[in-house]
Amino acid sequence: MLLLVTGALSLAAIVASAVGLLRPDPAAEPAGVAADAAVTSTPSPFAGSTMPPGVRAPDFRLRNQDGKLVSMRSLRGRPVLVTFLYTQCLETCPAEAQQIKGALDQLGHDVPVVAISVDPARDTQAGAHHFLAEAGMSGRMEFVLGRRAQLRPLWKGFAIQPQAPDTEHQARIVLVDQRGFQRVGFPIGQTTPERIAHDLRVLGA
Repeated sequence: MLLLVTGALSLAAIVASAVGLLRPDPAAEPAGVAADAAVTSTPSPFAGSTMPPGVRAPDFRLRNQDGKLVSMRSLRGRPVLVTFLYTQCLETCPAEAQQIKGALDQLGHDVPVVAISVDPARDTQAGAHHFLAEAGMSGRMEFVLGRRAQLRPLWKGFAIQPQAPDTEHQARIVLVDQRGFQRVGFPIGQTTPERIAHDLRVLGA
């Protein structure tokens, strides 16, 4: 009987030891995991939504409202504000243009602003001129025009749904940094001139 009790106690000790070895030690957490947690908890300096790292703004060479060529590459070295408009829009587009105008006024100087057409079949140079004049953005915004096939890579690169007969386009503003990377996104419901101006300053504008 004594031998049986001694054997049972020994077996219990072995099991307990094995369980202790298998249980993860909080102090032994991999450094990478701890670092990831620290990164996640670090607050963003931006007021808008931070974009995933390493996403480049799609390059292009298209004509603006004056027939002049505009390219994203030519704007490197400065933060660029990109938005998505169409000339016959009566609600979201004029509101976006006013938000951008207010942000530039608060910033105290202009930065490159590119509006990419989302309704190429109806957006014309004359229509773009009229839209910019009505918004008070003539000389402060490049309205990029083109055929659907030319604009489609831009919509895809910025993850934008263009205008459709039964669907309103995505009203969104993207801030691109000096190296050509997308850094901050502003859905229309989260956009204010103050927030845009703040994030442009963070980007060094």
